[in-house]
Amino acid sequence: MTDVTHQPAADVSAAAAPFAGAEAAALLSALPDPTVWVSAGGQVQLNAAARERLGGLEGLQGAEAADSWATLFRPDAAQALRNATAQALRGEGSRLTVTMPGAVAPALATISPAGPGAALLHFRESHDPLEVALDIMDRMGLGMTVQGADTRILHANASASAILGLSPDQLTGRDSLDPHWQAIHPDGSALPGETHPSIQALQTGQALLEVPMGVFHPRTGEWRWLEVTAIPRRAPGTDRPEQVTTVFSDVTERRLTREKLRRSEQRFRSLVETTSKIVFSTDAQGNFHHPQPDWEAFTGQPAGQYLDPATAIGAIHPDDREHTTQAWAEAMALAQNYSIEHRLRRADGVYVPMQVRAVPVVGDDGSVREWIGAYTDISAVQEAEAALKALNAELEGRVEVRTRELAEVTRFSTLLLTAAGEGVFGLDASGRTTFANPAAARLLGYSIERLISSKQHELIHHSRPDGTPFPLEDCPVHQTLRDGQTRRVAHDVLWHAQGHAVPVSSVVTPMLSDTGVVTGAVLMVQDITERLRAQQLLQEAIEDLERSNADLEQFAYVASHDLQEPLRTLGSYAELLTRRYSGQLDERAETYIGFMQDAVTRMRSLIQDLLEFSRVGRDEVRMQPLALDDALHAVTRSMEAVLEAGGGRLDWQTPHRVLAHAPLLTRLLVNLIGNGLKFTVPGAPARIRVQSCQEGEMIHVTVQDSGIGIAPEYRERVFDIFQRLNRREDYAGNGMGLAICRKIVEYHGGTLWLDSTPLPAPDHGSTFHFTLPAAPSPDSQTPDALTSALQPPDSPPPDAPPPEITDPHHA
Repeated sequence: MTDVTHQPAADVSAAAAPFAGAEAAALLSALPDPTVWVSAGGQVQLNAAARERLGGLEGLQGAEAADSWATLFRPDAAQALRNATAQALRGEGSRLTVTMPGAVAPALATISPAGPGAALLHFRESHDPLEVALDIMDRMGLGMTVQGADTRILHANASASAILGLSPDQLTGRDSLDPHWQAIHPDGSALPGETHPSIQALQTGQALLEVPMGVFHPRTGEWRWLEVTAIPRRAPGTDRPEQVTTVFSDVTERRLTREKLRRSEQRFRSLVETTSKIVFSTDAQGNFHHPQPDWEAFTGQPAGQYLDPATAIGAIHPDDREHTTQAWAEAMALAQNYSIEHRLRRADGVYVPMQVRAVPVVGDDGSVREWIGAYTDISAVQEAEAALKALNAELEGRVEVRTRELAEVTRFSTLLLTAAGEGVFGLDASGRTTFANPAAARLLGYSIERLISSKQHELIHHSRPDGTPFPLEDCPVHQTLRDGQTRRVAHDVLWHAQGHAVPVSSVVTPMLSDTGVVTGAVLMVQDITERLRAQQLLQEAIEDLERSNADLEQFAYVASHDLQEPLRTLGSYAELLTRRYSGQLDERAETYIGFMQDAVTRMRSLIQDLLEFSRVGRDEVRMQPLALDDALHAVTRSMEAVLEAGGGRLDWQTPHRVLAHAPLLTRLLVNLIGNGLKFTVPGAPARIRVQSCQEGEMIHVTVQDSGIGIAPEYRERVFDIFQRLNRREDYAGNGMGLAICRKIVEYHGGTLWLDSTPLPAPDHGSTFHFTLPAAPSPDSQTPDALTSALQPPDSPPPDAPPPEITDPHHA
């Protein structure tokens, strides 16, 4: 079928005004698309692209040229081209959608007047329908995924990522049976993966259209509503689908609008149904009976007023009295039902719109005995109608805006490729360039005209990065043209017009016909010069870091040997002075010697803590699956003396297993539990609770104590080295413990943080949180062996005093 769109001649001439002075032959040769110039006498001229595609017209004139359309195009398209050419010769332009010879995708033909007695035919072929379609879907806000026969997602556009709240990397490779998906039916019931439209389309081979479903959006934490269409694609020569394309739109806002409209309708309907009615009765002449309690309550008229028709009518709005009286008289005269609307005055003086209905009660003789009627307040109905009109107007406005947006998408779809920042090439099945966007031309220093129609490999891909020849059969672009497989090349080179290599990454995607035949390919390239430069800078930074680490190791060696030697000497001589001159020195001298011994002890402790801090993460160790429960058993045995001395209690509920280094895990737990035993309220025994839970791929562990707590402004400072919150006389330590803990946790890829409520809050205490990677599977190691592995290599003997718990609180 050929689509024809007429274009006024004035528009064509206005558009061509900038080229009025140009030479026709120059314009024809400059155009990259097939272009044909036809005169009224039948003379035909073709540019290079047209000679390649429409060579049958070359050199023909008169009737032969007119008849040649039929040999090159289908009959309907040939006739449409002849008619459009005749119209252009009369000054009327038009556009056709036709299929070029040897092409699969349709082309847009623009036939325009080209001066007196001449017409110009310009054929614009679609070189990359997939990219255009994907971009149009993105602009329309439609998500699209392509899944293979195993239901795994092979491709997802940007709108799919935004609608589902997952990044393209998170989407790619997932399947519809993934238990992490959360989907529901419109009624709120679960939608299992095997009932997903994509799965159903693959299993049945039938398309599913506009299936409603709800999905959980992880970024916003809300449920979003979608309309999903799944279209299967069958493998060539079989009835079994090999892929399914799923297109979906976010209809949450539309659903919410409809729900609001439905609730609004229900509310207004309920208001109408529950509105209080005034029920009345009259005699055959239309005079009120006595009493009329509803009338009295609503209008405030006493019986003396409403029993008299002359005064009863005073409750009706003056502007409505005449037609009310007339309609009432007609109903009584004809003895038929009475129905009218008018405004009735309420007791507070406000006129309320009312609908009045009355029916005659007929006796056995057929005469009217009385009238029974009712007033119904229709103010709510009128408000509902106004609200519905407003909602309809709003919906119509949204539809109009959406229509304009779609028109904009259509208008700019032809500019998508030219606006792309990456270089994009279109190739036919022989490897000849059929399209190149401006970015590709800038990247390689060629004009677009030079790139188009050239053999791409011979022009820009003829050599490898080292300058050696690149055989055509090894070229990934031509491999894709042969087997129809998408290929990605992380590092390649294309050759600039000036002769130097341009480093690029590339993706080559095949274009397939409906029968699966490769008709061409799309090559997208990106200049990675800056990326390579950044990688070089990163490598240099890594080398600098390795040199810095070597310097740190040298410092650690000096700290562990040379710095401690003077301390040992100073401590030894202080001890000799104490033993030899004990009792011979005055009190001040003995105090000074005590200060000196304390300083030596603190300095030795500081050096040991610094060494411990520097060793964490410095050596590569193999992480092993460890049971937290067994680790806490081992820690409890090592701290048993401290627990008994202070009357403390340690409870835990940690059924999970983590992937960790046993000595570092022991150090982490000893420090955190030891803090809870040390920083207690005077006179109150310590209570420590350790719990764990799994959060995704991490195990979340909490260590909660009943101690003195930490003020909010210090909750981050406590993790810095040499920071203390309490005096050394009250609580011993160097302020290194939590710094070591955080470094241990981060070395394992986790996070350590603190919640705390300082005194005098009734539920004071601190809760330390940290995460560690979950072990992938249960380990066969026995608890005794694991407990032994958890003991650090420098653990003290059983009769030695327990290790000092390093102070994490900051002064």
